[in-house]
Amino acid sequence: MVRWVRRLVTCVSVCAAVAILAAVARWWTARSVPAPSATPQWPPFDPAPAVTDPAAPAATTDPVTPEPVRPPWVAPVDGQCTIDHPVKANDNSGIYHVPGGRFYDRTRAERCYVDAVSAEADGYRAAKA
Repeated sequence: MVRWVRRLVTCVSVCAAVAILAAVARWWTARSVPAPSATPQWPPFDPAPAVTDPAAPAATTDPVTPEPVRPPWVAPVDGQCTIDHPVKANDNSGIYHVPGGRFYDRTRAERCYVDAVSAEADGYRAAKA
């Protein structure tokens, strides 16, 4: 008799669990938000017309020649830097020397930079005075 009661309780609890799952499934599908009937449209883009000042002088159509861009560093000539790239940098020590510095004349450059900022940007540090 006890065995039949256990089987009945098991059957009832399984049926209750299935009923609960079915109710949750119906609730889940009913709660979904319906898709909008039409996709939203962006308003057309009309840029404002350029306002020209009649009193302003007319723009010239002469081509402007751009100033040549100097590279941040160049290779030295016989260990010496040129006038437009005066900062000497040494790869072995990772130090750069500026004109007028203590060891500037003794340093054999491996790279010549436009300025100290360019040398620091490449990872060199300033020489100690």
